[in-house]
Amino acid sequence: MSVTVPRSHVRAAAAGVAVTFGLNGVAVATWFARVPAARDALGLTPGALGLLLLSMSAGACLAMLTAGEVTHRLRPKRTVAVAAVTVAVGLAVAGVGIGAYPSAILTAVGIFTLGYGSGLCDVAMNVEAAEVERALGKTVMPRFHAMWSLGTVAAAGLASFVAWAALSVTAHLVVVALIVAVGTLVATRTYRFAGEAEHGTGSGVLAAWREPRTLLIGLLVLVLAFTEGTANDWVAVAFIDGYEVDPALGALVFGVFVTTMTFGRIFGTIALDRWGRVPAILVSMVLAASGVALAVFAGSFPVAIVGVAVWGLGTALGFPVGMSAAADDPARAAARVSVVAVIGYTAFLAGPPLVGFLGNEVGVLRALLVVPFLLLPALALVPMLRPVKAE
Repeated sequence: MSVTVPRSHVRAAAAGVAVTFGLNGVAVATWFARVPAARDALGLTPGALGLLLLSMSAGACLAMLTAGEVTHRLRPKRTVAVAAVTVAVGLAVAGVGIGAYPSAILTAVGIFTLGYGSGLCDVAMNVEAAEVERALGKTVMPRFHAMWSLGTVAAAGLASFVAWAALSVTAHLVVVALIVAVGTLVATRTYRFAGEAEHGTGSGVLAAWREPRTLLIGLLVLVLAFTEGTANDWVAVAFIDGYEVDPALGALVFGVFVTTMTFGRIFGTIALDRWGRVPAILVSMVLAASGVALAVFAGSFPVAIVGVAVWGLGTALGFPVGMSAAADDPARAAARVSVVAVIGYTAFLAGPPLVGFLGNEVGVLRALLVVPFLLLPALALVPMLRPVKAE
């Protein structure tokens, strides 16, 4: 970390990172909220939709295999700029593939590109965020991720309006793509940290793959990412099919999830600073498992919404705390964050088809129960999040 950066520059970098997280959330959630529209426009079964969603996850995982090395060489500022343009191109292509020129292949290419850009951005912006957190001397990582969630709330609300008004899906995605690209490029101008602790050395990615703590954190983040990603991909479809609500209301259900997740990320830093990472994440994971079970077994839409709200609250802290834990040592932050991200994003690779194929057999709503089935045994991994000193 550069200790000579003026306080005003640290605050400016924090603002830029927050905007980056927010706009990345807008881009990704714009796609998530239009998944039902894509399903209907392309005439996809749950299994086929799961395979389509796999395209985005594949792009993200491919990006993360090299994101540590890319971030080390280009540094966070340039990496995020390149990633933002990639995200925008992918979102726009997906919009064309859903609306203007309906094609499952074109849509898959678009969301693969979106996933690639988002995965690259994820590692780079988390590395910059970890440096800002250290410079500020207090827990703020979940609040950066809260900005991502706020972006998803805004995107869900806009998508619900667009669906209700029956406006063009293509125009919707293209306009959002332009906003994301321009806004992120402006935000990166405030970045001040370039990973000086790594300057002149190798990225250390290969060594990070041999560290037990890093790998176990990655496994925990995989389960936590699956918990969040399942809601992102499937909660709107599950409620449309399982509770027979219309697409606009389905988009609002997704909005409930991301709203409570955002609340948890904003105020969860209080719990983290007071009780520490391990107790806070243990409670969070139990809440998430309980919320999913309530959403599935509620039997009525209003009670199920409460379950979704609890699910979102329980999901709030896991992923950002995993990123902070991976970046405890600033000299190896990019390498370890990239390894944890690769393992974690395997959930986004395997999750969509897994839930989709289960949905073919038992319905998408019941298929959501795979989330608590994975969460509960993963509680044993939470002690790996205890802070460690820099090497």
